[in-house]
Parts: sequence; C-alpha cells; structure tokens
Amino acid sequence: MSLARMAEPATTPRYERHRPEQTLLYQLVQTHYPEFCAQLDAQGRRLPAYVRQEFEDFLLCGRLEHGFLRVRCEDCKHERLVAFSCKRRGFCPSCGARRMAESAALLVDEVLPAVPIRQWVLSFPYQLRLLLAQQPDMMGKVLEIVYRTLATHLIRKAGFNKHSAQTGAVTLIQRFGSALNLNLHFHMLFLDGVYAEDQYGAMRFHRVKAPTREELGALVHQLSQRVSRYLEKKGWLQRDMENTYLLLDGDDDALLQFQGYSVTYRIAFGPQAGRKVLSLQSIPPAPAKESDRVAKQAGFSLHAGVMADSQQKELRERLCRYISRPAVSEKRLALTSQGKVRYELKTPYRDGTTHVFFEPLDFIARLAALVPKPRVNLTRFHGLFAPNNKHRALVTPGKRGKGRKPTEVECTQEKTIEERRNAMTWMQRLKRVFNIDIEQCEHCGGHVKVVACIEDPAVIEKILQHLALKESPSLARVNDARGPPDQSVLFQC
Repeated sequence: MSLARMAEPATTPRYERHRPEQTLLYQLVQTHYPEFCAQLDAQGRRLPAYVRQEFEDFLLCGRLEHGFLRVRCEDCKHERLVAFSCKRRGFCPSCGARRMAESAALLVDEVLPAVPIRQWVLSFPYQLRLLLAQQPDMMGKVLEIVYRTLATHLIRKAGFNKHSAQTGAVTLIQRFGSALNLNLHFHMLFLDGVYAEDQYGAMRFHRVKAPTREELGALVHQLSQRVSRYLEKKGWLQRDMENTYLLLDGDDDALLQFQGYSVTYRIAFGPQAGRKVLSLQSIPPAPAKESDRVAKQAGFSLHAGVMADSQQKELRERLCRYISRPAVSEKRLALTSQGKVRYELKTPYRDGTTHVFFEPLDFIARLAALVPKPRVNLTRFHGLFAPNNKHRALVTPGKRGKGRKPTEVECTQEKTIEERRNAMTWMQRLKRVFNIDIEQCEHCGGHVKVVACIEDPAVIEKILQHLALKESPSLARVNDARGPPDQSVLFQC
C-alpha cells in the first residue's frame, strides 16, 4: 500500500448496503400483499402472473438470504457482500434507480450528440391512458404518429424536407404520475433542429427556434385528430352524435379495474372502491403565469419548455435521469398514526393538494396497476438515433450504428461476452450518480473485485451465520451452563 494512497482524503461518501427489509415500502408489501391476494381469491379474481411475479421478486430483492456476491479488497482482504436485485420495472425503487443511472449514462455518453436537446412531453386523456397501458402494440403505433408529426414540424421549420434532412429523438415512456396514479405519457428528447448533408457529404446540424404558443396549439390539434382517426379506424374509438367513447375488453379483469380507478384518482380496492382518493390540501398557490411552451386540447397536453444547450452536459444528464426515474419515491412515503399510507406529491397541484392517502390494501392495488406488461420496451429510439439508421454512427458520440467500420484499435482489442453485454457495472453506477467510489476499499483505498457468486442455500446460511457471529458477539449461540462432571462416572473401573 503506497503512502500516496494512505494520504488521500475521504472525500467521497461511504458505501452502505441497501437494507430493503428496513424500508416502509418493503414492510407494507410484505405485510399486506398476502392479505390482498387472499381477498382477491375469495372474490374469485386473480392478478396476472407477471404482476404476481413482480411482487414476489420484490420481496427477494436486496436480501442476502437469497444470494449475493462476495467483493474483496486485493490489499487488506476486507470483504463485503452485495445482494442480488430483482431487476423488475414496476415499483422497485432500488432497481429503478439502477436503471435510471444506466439509461442516463448511455444516452449522454453514446446517443445524444453535443447539440441542443429539447424535451417534448405529451400526455393523453384519461381514457386513452388506460387504453395505451392495456394495448402495448397500439401504444407503439400512437408513438409513431407522434414522432412523425413532431419530426415533420422540425424539418419544415428548418427549411428542408424529409428527403434532404433528418432529426432524431429518444422516447422514455412513463407509466406513473406524482400521486402513484397510472398516467401513461411520453417524454421525448428531440434534437432541437435537424441534420442535413453539406456539399462534401458531411452531416451538419441546423438549429431551429423554440416553438411558439401558436405552433404548439397547431401541433396538439394535429396530434389529437390523427390519434383519434387512427383509433377509430382500428375500431377502438366509437363516435355518435353526442359522445365519443372507447371500447375496452375485460370488464371482469381485476388488473383492468385497478388500472381504471388508478387513472381517475379513485380508490381501487376495498368497500370504498370507486370514491375519490383522500387528499390533503393547503391554500392554493397564487396562479402562475401560463407558460408559452404548453398547449392543451381535448385532454391532450403538449409541453416543450425544457431545453439543454450543447455545452450543458450535466443538465442533459439530470434531464435524462428525470425522465427515467423510478415510479415510487421512498422519501415521500410515510405511515400515519391511523395506519394509512401517506404519499407526498412531488409538486403541489393547482388546487393545493400536497398529499394523498391510501388504505394499505388499496396501496397494494396502486402498485399492481403500475406494473408494465412483460417484453414491452419502454425506451424507444427514432430517426437518426434508430439502430438501423445509416447516419447514426456519424452523429452519435458512441459511433455505433449500421454500416460502421471498426477502427484499427478496436480490431486489436478483443472484448469478452460479458464486457460487450454490460454497459456499466454496479460500481460505476454508484460512482456516477452518488459519488460513491465502491471500486476502492473504504479501509485502505485498495482495488476491490468480485471473488465469488454465492447461490447455494446451505453455503449462504453458513456464511451469514459466520458473519453474524463475527460482527455481533451478542448474537453468538451460548450453550446452557452445566454442572461439574459426575465423579462416580469418571472414576468407574
């Protein structure tokens, strides 16, 4: 161990193992999920298999009893254990934070070029939120309509046509709102301009001005009309002389009912099902000046007021983390003295609402409504950022794309299968997001590495018992006191 390493000040926070069993969210699911399932069975209803798997895996996430990695310092031999994660996409805060860090790093380092980026947020009427959450294929088609509409607007505004210029976008599909309600909406990071080939064949960026209120109004009108026409053509939307309504199947589906109540901010489970969720309201804030970067029509809302310039890399990464954040914030979750679950809103509503309250079983139903269907990609790449676009390697920092030729250095450097699959290690995620350098030993500053993967239940129990005895002598098993040996037995011939 070098003197320079010993002299380094401890400027980074120390890593502490996440203990999910001590969090309120874990305790609520562990206590009330079995009762929730029992009441559903008594009613002759049941959650889909993928939703049940989400809850079961969440209860295993981060628990050393179900497997872990052994990480050891190469110098002082200090060890720590790292529990396995569930890797689910529904409501697990730990796995959501991991995915947020990895997605933001990927977008900033390998996808988004050093040009201005603007965030476009499109939200839908209540009925469409439920339809898009239930029909992932339909959601993909609607997203294609939204991208084509916005991309055409940018290309024409820059003075080009679709044959001479291209733009690109990354869409993060969020399924949740600030009140743990099902609110499927699109967060789209668009290039704030277009790329076009110059006379030498190089791709040159042409920036466009920020959208005006009139332009946003025209765009949201186009989007509402085009989406409605498409849904009507496919038979999901019906119109008559007075009303417009959607056709949804599965009225007896428990999850569909939970999602329907969640979309409309109503109680989803229990004797008060269908009523408005109890909320805490304060004095409404003074009405703010209406933004020039938002437009609304027929329940559609289009916002384009957030932009990151080319040199604002930290702002771009914060924006990427924001749009890929997990659904549930444990910091805003609490339990009242009456046993109700209290959840604080990220930003107060216009009517002054700051908190919402749930019965424990209704809270479980809220979590179930947020679970996405399996094999549905919630991150989409469009235009220049699409994997099959021939210009992607020319404009993205990662220089990866269709038809790209590897450099001489890359040809000589062979990577293993694990190196090609893993974008970032868990150590790199902690260091990038929380400034925690887990690659160095907290005792001596030496390099640490993974030395074993423990999955055998017998070995797991043996190691955990050993560590409990070593770390806390009070946990050691002490045999009962016994009297002196029987002398007559010892000296018998």
